[in-house]
Amino acid sequence: MADKQGARTDRSRRVPDTFSEETNSGLGVCGWLLVISSFFFVVITFPISIWLCIKIIKEYERAIIFRLGRIGRGGAKGPGLFFILPCTDSFIKVDMRTISFDIPPQEILTKDSVTVNVDGVVYYKVQNATLAVANITNADSATRLLAQTTLRNVLGTKNLSQILSDREEIAHSMQVTLDEATDEWGIKVERVEIKDVKLPVQLQRAMAAEAEAAREARAKVIAAEGEMNASRALKEASMVISESPAALQLRYLQTLTTIAAEKNSTIVFPLPIDMLQGILGAKR
Repeated sequence: MADKQGARTDRSRRVPDTFSEETNSGLGVCGWLLVISSFFFVVITFPISIWLCIKIIKEYERAIIFRLGRIGRGGAKGPGLFFILPCTDSFIKVDMRTISFDIPPQEILTKDSVTVNVDGVVYYKVQNATLAVANITNADSATRLLAQTTLRNVLGTKNLSQILSDREEIAHSMQVTLDEATDEWGIKVERVEIKDVKLPVQLQRAMAAEAEAAREARAKVIAAEGEMNASRALKEASMVISESPAALQLRYLQTLTTIAAEKNSTIVFPLPIDMLQGILGAKR
């Protein structure tokens, strides 16, 4: 990765030098005559012409100077003051600040044949002003169109579950692809983010029904486990009570205390089993 970035930096530095060499060797005799004539005109009309020659570039801008249609020596100029010849020179300003734009919602068919609408946001900046002017007509428009195409291509190879769960990985893959594609334009893609994934209404309902069924199944399993644990506890309690008959009478008294605390108008008092056995034995 470090070697790749170093190669990109070296190439970005070499390209302006190539433009400069072509400019110095390509003006020709007529070109130099026009440049000298323009400079002579500036001297004659001084100091009025000085206002046409002095240009100011802001801190976040760079200027690409064209002399007789060729990029001037040294590549981009700025920030600060620089001079041009009014008759033979022209310049283009390039904004070096980070630019962000939204990727319009794209209707994408995933790998598992599900149609989704996905949008995102891209952050980029001009890393080499000379390449951004000389190698492409409109770097901003080209980057926007390339971002839309890249989003469709990357998500077309993913399943719906991967799109919903692996957003960071998808965004990183898009950033790498865009950065490599815009390298020759002098563009550096800094960040790509997936904003929203919109599913069809029918698919949302189906997923909601599936999730609800899964929750109900888990609830039934938990309830069954609770009943099983409760039955085991009741079994152990019955074994303890069966060892001591007085324990059952104490349980009756605890039940009466609980009922009396609720302020009920009717209290059902259970008769002791021993008393019922004695009554039944007397009748026999």
